[in-house]
Amino acid sequence: MTDTAPTALPCFKAPAGGCLTSEMVGAYRQEGVLILEDFVTREACDELRARALELVEAFDPADVKSVFSTTDQEQLNDRYFIESGDKIRFFLENDAFDETGRLRSTKENCLNKMGHAMHDIDPVFDRFSHNPALAEITDRLGNKDPGIIQSMYIFKPPRIGGEVVCHQDSTYIYTDPQSCIGFWFALEDATTENGCMYFIPGQHRGPLKARNYRLGEDKLTTEVLDTEPWPEHLKVAAPARAGTLVVFDGRAPHMSGPNLSDTSRHAYTLHVIDRNCHYPAENWLQRGADLPLRGFAARA
Repeated sequence: MTDTAPTALPCFKAPAGGCLTSEMVGAYRQEGVLILEDFVTREACDELRARALELVEAFDPADVKSVFSTTDQEQLNDRYFIESGDKIRFFLENDAFDETGRLRSTKENCLNKMGHAMHDIDPVFDRFSHNPALAEITDRLGNKDPGIIQSMYIFKPPRIGGEVVCHQDSTYIYTDPQSCIGFWFALEDATTENGCMYFIPGQHRGPLKARNYRLGEDKLTTEVLDTEPWPEHLKVAAPARAGTLVVFDGRAPHMSGPNLSDTSRHAYTLHVIDRNCHYPAENWLQRGADLPLRGFAARA
């Protein structure tokens, strides 16, 4: 780690079948992030977006007004969120409601995200997620027995899409030893105007700074492990055209600004762990015995 950062993150044309070259693997090891353009087609992105909107249409926000925010951390005491590891649930933006308690816009444009098991429950998300090219990537990055632990559909709606503060995903998806890898798909063009991600290159080689875990069945807490602030002046933008895959280490610090533009920034994220590593029972995200952890193989 240094006091200077590259001006751009490592970016390559997606290799056939996920067969990362030694240059790609080396860049990932060095920076903690790898951008692979044209990993999926725009048609595949459109199909996933259309299916997400079908699921949203069936969701009634009057039943559960659950807000997800990385700034206010409202979900820490929210059982609807805590019990979502093996379900499909919907989480609204902080500013989704007006002063009368009504949605300010359409459901799609008031949602923060949908999660956390679409990849196992919904057939369209299942088909998109269980991609042998992703299995090849995880293998070349050293994960020998991958399990997809969660999926998230991020809406980042226009004008109210919330800020995501700097964090490491291994804080929330912890294994011993640490093995979390993130796969982030741009389903729409992500730009600096509509809230693209930023990474701090090379900082994944430092320590895990916090650990989130359960306190009983209905409360979460976050323990600070390292108080040294992030060198956010070294952050580098990760704009991505639709169809791009961003692969990143679970300790890679990343963030995104609010979406103050007039365009949404839909994205889909998978988190993968190595099943050879210990996954603690106190981790917030747990799955029932009826939905065991799967790798990338398609259903028989």
